[in-house]
Amino acid sequence: MKKALGWKIILILVVIGLSVWRFLEDKIVLGLDLRGGTHLVLEVQTGEGLIVQTDQHVTRLKSLFKDASIKYEKVTRKGVTGIEVSGFEFEDERNIKDIFDDDFREWNYTFSARLATMKLKPNEAMRWREQTVNQALEKIRNRIDATGLSEAKAQRIEGFSQKGDKLLVLLPGIDDPGRIKEIIKTTAMLEWKEVVSGPFDTEEEALSDYGGKLPEDLVVLKMNPKTGGRKGFMILKAANIVSGNDLRNAKRTRNEYGAPIIGFSLHPKGGRAFEKYTAANIGKRLAVVLDKRVLIDPVVQTVIPAHSGGVITGSYTTELVDDMVVMLRAGALPASMKFLEERTVGPSLGADSIRKGIYASSVGLLLVMAFMLLYYKAAGINSVVALALNIVILMGVLAYFRATLTVPGIAGIILTIGMAVDANVLIFERIKEELRAGKSPKSSIDSGFKKAFVTIFDANLTTIIAAIFLYQFGTGPIQGFAVTLMIGITASMFTAVFVSRVIFDLIYGDRKKLKKVSV
Repeated sequence: MKKALGWKIILILVVIGLSVWRFLEDKIVLGLDLRGGTHLVLEVQTGEGLIVQTDQHVTRLKSLFKDASIKYEKVTRKGVTGIEVSGFEFEDERNIKDIFDDDFREWNYTFSARLATMKLKPNEAMRWREQTVNQALEKIRNRIDATGLSEAKAQRIEGFSQKGDKLLVLLPGIDDPGRIKEIIKTTAMLEWKEVVSGPFDTEEEALSDYGGKLPEDLVVLKMNPKTGGRKGFMILKAANIVSGNDLRNAKRTRNEYGAPIIGFSLHPKGGRAFEKYTAANIGKRLAVVLDKRVLIDPVVQTVIPAHSGGVITGSYTTELVDDMVVMLRAGALPASMKFLEERTVGPSLGADSIRKGIYASSVGLLLVMAFMLLYYKAAGINSVVALALNIVILMGVLAYFRATLTVPGIAGIILTIGMAVDANVLIFERIKEELRAGKSPKSSIDSGFKKAFVTIFDANLTTIIAAIFLYQFGTGPIQGFAVTLMIGITASMFTAVFVSRVIFDLIYGDRKKLKKVSV
């Protein structure tokens, strides 16, 4: 018997030792509702991402038609994922089909008279949406990391069967999230465009020279008076000279008066294009556009060499420059964000929740222990030891996996205490039944554990399944409850069934003539 118990005792001691060590070494990560901070749920506007990619394919198609000397009236985007080509010659239809087959295989297409209609295949549209969400998540993570926030998190909210378009952002220690929200939601699409005319006081005035509608190669954009010191509308060339994709680096620097400005450098290809443009357009205005708003429209005064980069000036505060640098370094979002939910918890409220949670858990634990000792007497000590070990293991596992403890998570701990004792009650009552049936104490203990195991396993398994669903469909605190419950239930299976049996065997196992067991 002693040999059989040896490895079990060693296993229990190792589990306890590891749990205590990990708890002391890693500590438990507190959730926002305990530590204080902001919880944000965002939805990626994936439709915008599809429009951007469709527009890129329109531009690519125009380039291919130009290379193939195919004449047409218009190539335009229709809806979110459709392209329409109109006004081409009948003899070019075969060449257009060849271009579609070779370079646009992910598109379905149809021809009617002098009109070709393209539609993105459904599976490809799903792939584009998935790509848009993943890119948005990566950009947001980069922006949050660049702000220096410790333990901030950004992750996708996933359903049970598929990933969605929603993102969860956790900002611990932040009780005024305005600045971070601005950094997150700003698309940060940077463009350099040639100025045609302006500024104009109104958009109608800007369009008046074009009969109220601009040609395809021009756009009208609003100026941003907060940065450029001017207001109104400007007519710009639609094509970019360079864009944020050509940006190699951005940093905060200062002008000759000590005011904060943005310095930037470009990748070689973009730098050469910028140098070529400035050399050919000295004396003309160049617009710097961020998110479809004109920041500034400086006059090109000299050639800007490809390797030297440049600066973006304006009426900026140091904080605004730092935020813009963060966004430009991280890159433009593939689509805009919609804020669906925001919850903010102050540090004092979080501290109060911790105190009340510890108090509730302690009172619940003591009451359960007192009941077990009064009702089951000596056997109650067995359950008290198992229950204490269950809490130790639960805390150690939470610390090891860096799981976040939330207010609902504390509720999960309290629920775990009740369910752990429930297993002991089932075992002890089954042992009593066996004793009343006239079986020997040793046989009763053995039968009690074996027969109660199926019921305990079934009850705990259904609880874990429910917790898995909560984790899959819940967010933030609900996931904290689910994680705590799953770990606690697993630990209770180990302590109530395995540890309790070892304690019984240690007390009664070596007694050859056991006449009574205290249950």
